[in-house]
Amino acid sequence: MQKAVKALGLSVSLGVGAATAFVSTPVMAQDIEIEMLEIAPLRYEPLEIPLGDVTSETVVAATVGESAMLRGLDKLTGQVADFELQNGYSVNFGTLRVDMAQCRHPTENPTGEAYAFVSVFEDKGAGENLFQGWMIASSPALSALDHPRYDVWVLRCKAAEASTSEAEGSE
Repeated sequence: MQKAVKALGLSVSLGVGAATAFVSTPVMAQDIEIEMLEIAPLRYEPLEIPLGDVTSETVVAATVGESAMLRGLDKLTGQVADFELQNGYSVNFGTLRVDMAQCRHPTENPTGEAYAFVSVFEDKGAGENLFQGWMIASSPALSALDHPRYDVWVLRCKAAEASTSEAEGSE
């Protein structure tokens, strides 16, 4: 069975179940008219509140912690593992070896911002170096490990314990 459709002065025949259309009269191109519009240039207004000038820079003293808490995620299985890593030591996580050279935190706020110098190797240390650099606890995406299966990031530094002689002297 055939259906005939008349649109815009054209006669089109469609066969039932057919995916194509047959045009019985030639199609004419439309007349296209291009018109230029007048658009005013954008104007930017100054901020109402002045931002001021940078006159100083703040430097925060850092203390080396004795270890760091790191978290690893296996993206394939969803397994999450937390591990404490001493300065200068390594741990295996899945097929990765994670080395931590040093963890630091602000001297006046040991529970604050932590950052650690970490190296990550493939094949438990036998493979290539996948990452080497500072990882920052509050901004893990700023300097992150790029691996298809695993994620590793720093949670916090563990501050060095006060010695027993200092604790006794403060009583």
